[in-house]
Amino acid sequence: MKKILIAIDDSPNTFKAVEYVAHQFSGSDDLELGLVHVLPNLPAIFWDEGHILSEEEKKDRKKVVDKWVAERKARMEPVFKKAIDALAGKGIKPQQVKTKSISDSTDVAASLLEEAKDGGFQTLVVGRRGGSGKNLLIGSVTSRIISLGSGVAITIVE
Repeated sequence: MKKILIAIDDSPNTFKAVEYVAHQFSGSDDLELGLVHVLPNLPAIFWDEGHILSEEEKKDRKKVVDKWVAERKARMEPVFKKAIDALAGKGIKPQQVKTKSISDSTDVAASLLEEAKDGGFQTLVVGRRGGSGKNLLIGSVTSRIISLGSGVAITIVE
């Protein structure tokens, strides 16, 4: 069985990657796709303020952080749905697609590669760069994936 992981965010390049996979594997029954989104780093406002938190402060902060994570995950649901619909439009069944959001990452590239390896995916498909990339050829996450990506085939979609 072919197992392919697609890195997802809300950038146009994400959907180019999805369209590429949909075109390449249209109608394939021997396919499992993973759509994975790595949430951005926790904003500094949620970091420890340099003092030891009381148990009550820890609980309060955890509630705020959990709410922030839940909101970010909820924002990705329409993105996942759009990707699944695009894949289904090319004959890839929705039951062949699994989605996941990773929320405890400090390194997006390493998290994507770890997910690919741990999930047994043979290929990781990424867009050339995300929405905020400033590099000329590829974005910083894609560049880092190339640097760290031994053991996983990497497809970079323009």
